[in-house]
Amino acid sequence: MDLKLTAKTALVTGASAGIGLEIARTLAVEGARVIITGRNRAKLDSAIAAVKASGGSEIIGVLADAASAEGAAIIAKVEPSVDILVNNLGIYESKAFGDITDADWSHLFEVNVMSGVRLSRAYLPGMLERNWGRIIFISSESGLAIPQDMIHYATTKTAQLSVSRGLAQLTRATNVTVNSVLPGPTRSEGIETFLRSQASDPSAPIKQIEAEFFATARSASILQRMVEAQEVANLVAYLASPRSSATNGAALRAEGGLVNTIA
Repeated sequence: MDLKLTAKTALVTGASAGIGLEIARTLAVEGARVIITGRNRAKLDSAIAAVKASGGSEIIGVLADAASAEGAAIIAKVEPSVDILVNNLGIYESKAFGDITDADWSHLFEVNVMSGVRLSRAYLPGMLERNWGRIIFISSESGLAIPQDMIHYATTKTAQLSVSRGLAQLTRATNVTVNSVLPGPTRSEGIETFLRSQASDPSAPIKQIEAEFFATARSASILQRMVEAQEVANLVAYLASPRSSATNGAALRAEGGLVNTIA
């Protein structure tokens, strides 16, 4: 299926690895001009090379910290207009509630929530003026099913859903849409370390550890396996395309299922 992304400009934050890199790769292969952001030039260059090796179209990297006000300003100055904004930048950690400091809360909110808020504020007016645009937040199933060892992370993911839904309401009767994608546990950089930290036997084979994780910590999972980054990217590419024109204000689970939508 042609997603009709040729000549569209897409900005993907946190795209030097994992889900963000797969999203950037998929959009570029579909014909979009892609901008990725990051704090490390070597990682940006490596991501750009990986996308080009996959047959992607034009891709550039902007060296800036999208989690800071200064970084967001740099990004908006370098690229003042985009058609598609994918707010993918995010971090997570497992921590007992009593051990989560004020600094921890503030840091996760700056990275996971404010990065998307600032860039959406920068690009939404232009999208509305041109009467076409896509803003996509990469949230998490943890925004709805709160893990007891990641309450601060889950709270930021719930906040993303509120921001996304609120922005969607500002796009009424336009061709601009704002949606969220809620992946379940996704295979990406660092996930093995996280899984081993949760396991009853951290030295066990990773397949055994994954099976235990889904049997205990994620027993409600429909897939009962890790989501692959490419599977998330496929859903994001659809939401970014003109073919998703009737999907607005939605929170879409990467495992399947529609949480909320308006047309």
